[in-house]
Amino acid sequence: MERRGQIGLVEALLLDVVRLHETWMEVAFPRQLDPSPVLGKWTPETTPQRVGYYLWATLGAPLVAIGYPLLLVGFATRFYASKFDSAVTRLGVLGVILLAAVVWGALTVVTHFQLSVDAVIAVGAASVVAVVSAALAATTSKVGGRFVSVLLAYPFAMTAIFLPPVVAALFTPMLADLILSPSYELARWILDTFLAVGGINETLRGAFDLETFGQQWGLPGLGYVLMWVGISVPLGWFLGGLVALADLVRPKPEDE
Repeated sequence: MERRGQIGLVEALLLDVVRLHETWMEVAFPRQLDPSPVLGKWTPETTPQRVGYYLWATLGAPLVAIGYPLLLVGFATRFYASKFDSAVTRLGVLGVILLAAVVWGALTVVTHFQLSVDAVIAVGAASVVAVVSAALAATTSKVGGRFVSVLLAYPFAMTAIFLPPVVAALFTPMLADLILSPSYELARWILDTFLAVGGINETLRGAFDLETFGQQWGLPGLGYVLMWVGISVPLGWFLGGLVALADLVRPKPEDE
């Protein structure tokens, strides 16, 4: 296959769109995405086959138009994920853990000399969350191939990004105004939009209060932690799925 660096941008985009549509066709018909060298691409022979084939192709056209921007997100995510994967390969899982521990530990030490005790506790708690999440992301990305990466590595990576600031905000009033208050508004928006189907939002509202959940167990702020875990996990699955689609539509060169 000709490398995309050697062809124009328009040609590369067109090739991606064609392969994305062929991926859609592969769902219902054989030998569409990667035709057999011997048998070639499957084509309909009977009238019912032709009707079904072109009807499926027509149905896929608007889906491809919607899906291609998401595919571009998958390409971008794959690029940055490959950088992380390269770092894990060079440093090893233990090296990544030690690096994260050194970076966050240094930040905690700096905070100790510059800010209040509450801020030190906040950064220390965030450090633990970040290091553990990074360790889990690095470990699962190397263990079981693409499926395990999508199922576990990407959610852990999203958790490493989103959860430390939330944990820090639980201990610092200044950060609470910057992070927890917008989180509450985000939770309200998610409940009123994505989770409004089937009365899921009302069930969740009746089950617990975001601001007070966890206080009965001496864990104030637990609701915010669970909220961001609940966002990180499906977001990780979503991005991991887009990366898997990007690998299918535009496989990475062997030398990458």
